[in-house]
Amino acid sequence: MASLWMLVAGFLFACMGVLVKLAATFFSNTELVFYRSLVGVVTTFLAMRAYGMPLVTEHWKTHFWRGLSGLCGVLLFFYCILQLPLATAVSLNNTWPLFLAFLAMMLLKEEFNWLLAVALVMGFMGVILLLRPTLAEGQWCMALIGIGSGLFAGVAHYHVKQLSELGESEWITVFYFTLVCTVVTGVWLVFTAFSPVNLHSLMLVLGIGVTATLAQLAISRAHRGSNIITVGVLSYSSVLFAGLLDLFLWDARLPVSAWMGMGLIILGGLLCIRKIPAQRPDVITLDD
Repeated sequence: MASLWMLVAGFLFACMGVLVKLAATFFSNTELVFYRSLVGVVTTFLAMRAYGMPLVTEHWKTHFWRGLSGLCGVLLFFYCILQLPLATAVSLNNTWPLFLAFLAMMLLKEEFNWLLAVALVMGFMGVILLLRPTLAEGQWCMALIGIGSGLFAGVAHYHVKQLSELGESEWITVFYFTLVCTVVTGVWLVFTAFSPVNLHSLMLVLGIGVTATLAQLAISRAHRGSNIITVGVLSYSSVLFAGLLDLFLWDARLPVSAWMGMGLIILGGLLCIRKIPAQRPDVITLDD
């Protein structure tokens, strides 16, 4: 049953990417992140109040840095979705285990491991293979933005790992993440501009928020009774779903070499996930 929930999450994340592309006609990148986060913070707040879970935390500084790094990752990821094929953008964002493993070695002073080194090399070879045949010369800047989204996602997951070791639940982690994103993007938009909203555009942004929130809940449910390797394997189903939706909606066909590159990214990421120690793995992949 856990495998089914993970496949549901992968499909929902791919659907979120499609909705982001469609909603970009009506809203700026910052607005899309704002509405996504607003739906998430309201949903988690109501759920926590309904189940009597406390909202107060002693680790607000870590939550703040987790929220800020996660916000940067989401902003770059959404921008990348608008400029690149959906499957390419999702694959670049899924480089986060490579960066997380690197951060673990550098910051946590974890022992050097040859398997981890091979995984890092394999993952970044996959990035090169993915990008070289699929990007025009002027799109390399967008590719770097996509890799940047993976970097910030890796930093965010590093902070989530810290929060899990401090005993914070996944619900409060998601709540403060979406709260930080909502406040920061909301303040930015107050001093810039909100785009007008009609029924069609409202349905799109609500869809973004709902699919993202449901995907996070599906991931949380998938971890119950499962192990991180199983969940890690199936978390990359979002790449497959994104590629199929790209083909169906926009007739975006990626060459075989690009899919080989995605495969290397997935293999490298899974090796890194295998080497990431965690007392509570249910928290690590909750907030992509």
